[in-house]
Formats: sequence, structure tokens, C-alpha cells
Amino acid sequence: MGVININNLTKDYGNGKGIFNVNIEVKEGEVFGFLGPNGAGKTTTIRNLLGFIRPDSGSCSILELDCFQDAAKIQEHLGYLAGEIAFLDDLKGRQLIDFIAAMKGVKDTTRIEELIELFELDPRGKVKKMSKGMKQKIAIITAFMTNPEVLILDEPTSGLDPLMQNRFIDLILEEKKKGRTIFMSSHIFEEIERTCDRTAIIRDGKIVAIENMESLAKKRSKIFSVTLNSLKEIEAIKLENFDIVDIDGLQISIKVKNNVNEFLHKLTKYEIKDLDIKKQSLEEIFMHFYGKDGE
Repeated sequence: MGVININNLTKDYGNGKGIFNVNIEVKEGEVFGFLGPNGAGKTTTIRNLLGFIRPDSGSCSILELDCFQDAAKIQEHLGYLAGEIAFLDDLKGRQLIDFIAAMKGVKDTTRIEELIELFELDPRGKVKKMSKGMKQKIAIITAFMTNPEVLILDEPTSGLDPLMQNRFIDLILEEKKKGRTIFMSSHIFEEIERTCDRTAIIRDGKIVAIENMESLAKKRSKIFSVTLNSLKEIEAIKLENFDIVDIDGLQISIKVKNNVNEFLHKLTKYEIKDLDIKKQSLEEIFMHFYGKDGE
């Protein structure tokens, strides 16, 4: 049995909104991604895991404790970062961190100091005057301050600049080495790609796939952009059994999944002026789960 278990979970808000028969198992020490566009059902699933709402049917558990019935017990082992942060605005940043630490029974502040330094947070100002990025840093610090066994993170890098997004990814990889179990909702593909072992893809409240990230990365196609010498050669190469993506004048883009050597061998009969290679992004791979134009 996994650390996080979601079984046939349904919360129907009507008009096709909600989540429907969601099934996910997150194993101990796994970083599990939860990917989907806004409104797909990511936050509703997480609210069920936190015990904030009761499902219409199905169940979910963390550490074999029922998420609704045993929410208070689960909190003792859990770090949570909300998708929409609501803080006590009149407190200073450090006062807010210390207040949450006291609520969680944190006596040793070593981890707090490490996280403040990692994210270069100046906690002296009032929260209400802080940028979204600074508030997000506080949310990350309060989620990780207790060294929890399990972390549930809803869009954790929202508002962070690229440097701090990289710091966050480093933090996740560090926690992964310690054997933490992490469930992370995101729509940032690089974040998922660099940190997760597996990822569930949700669309319109339903899980459409659960993918192993390592095997998915191996499925990536390469796009070869080939510039030829003449339109005659363009016409000739069109007769090859290639997966042609685009033709622009003397430049032709060809998708190659396997057999790169065979493809390159076939190219030797043409006079090539330029050759460029682009790896298909994970974002492009995932888009077929969302329908046309990523809807």
C-alpha cells in the first residue's frame, strides 16, 4: 500500500466541474507529479487529501489514515503548500514564520534559518507589503520547516523568478534523497521533468494517464531541421518515408523517434547545407492528452 492512496475519488460540483473516479497511489520516497491545465481538478483533489472537503464517493488516505476522518493526525506528518496563499497580512514575515512554527511545535529553528538563506528571503517587512514571490518563499519555508514525512505542494513555484525556481527544484531533489514522499501539482513541465518519478495527467476531472517520467523521456522524438541545396532535392526528400513536420523554402523539418542512424544514412544522398536537431519537449508530448491546442 502506498503512502498516499486515492481510490475512486469523486467530488461533483455539477456542469462537468469536479473530479471523477480519480485513482492514484504514491509510493514511499516517490516524487509524484500532478499535471493539468487550470480547472482540470488538481486543487479539488488536493483539498480532499487535506480533509478540507468530503468526497461524494470514494476515499483517500495518507499513511493509512483517512484524509477526512483523521485530518488532524495526518497534519503531524505533513507539509502543505497551498495554491492560493492567505496569510495574516499585518504580521512581519519573521513573525508569521515564528507563529506557524509555534503552532507546529517547532523548537529547533535550524531548518528555518537554512531555508531563509536558501531562498534569500528578507523576512523583516510586513507581509502585506511583500511581493507574490516573497509570500511564496514564506509558504515554502513553512511547508518544509518541520522536515515532514509527506509533502503536498500545490503549484509550489508560482510567483518565483527562474533562479528561485531552480533553488526549489534543488530543494525537492534534496528531500527526495532523504526519502520524503512528495505529491506536487504543477503546470510547469520543467519542474515535473526534473523532479518527478511518475506523473498523473488530469483532464476535465479525470485521470487520462499516469506516466513514468524516465520511460516517457525515452519516447521523445527528435526534430531534424535539414536545409537542402535546391527545391528539386526538397521534392525528392518528400518521397522518402519520413515524418515531415514542416517545409519552409529549402528547409525541411523531420520528426525521428528511433533509427537515427538509418535516417542519417538516407540523408547522405542529398547535398545538405545545414542541419539542426531539436529534442521534442515533454510539454509537446503531454499536449496530446489535452486535445488540440492544449485545451
